[in-house]
Amino acid sequence: MAAGSGKRRRTYTPEYRVEAARRVIESGRPIAHVAEELGVGAQMLGRWVQLERDRQAGEPVGDLTVDERAELKRLRREVDELRKDNEFLGKAAAFFASKPPRSNGSN
Repeated sequence: MAAGSGKRRRTYTPEYRVEAARRVIESGRPIAHVAEELGVGAQMLGRWVQLERDRQAGEPVGDLTVDERAELKRLRREVDELRKDNEFLGKAAAFFASKPPRSNGSN
């Protein structure tokens, strides 16, 4: 095809991409079959499906690097551990605050 003459690249709205991906996910049908029905490329639909699965799983989608994703995962784990520690310390403080002071007979 000569430069300047050819078909324009189609663009799809984010809503359309999500709906197409959900059609694959919810129906359990092969990506290739759904892509053919919709008139989109199977690889492109496959990327949309993966992004939607990641989004549904709570995984970040977007332009994060592999290192950024690893750091984010590590930080989320650390926050979870700190929350658990904080909850434990709160319970321990409440327990010790509710105990009457012990007398050792030196009063």
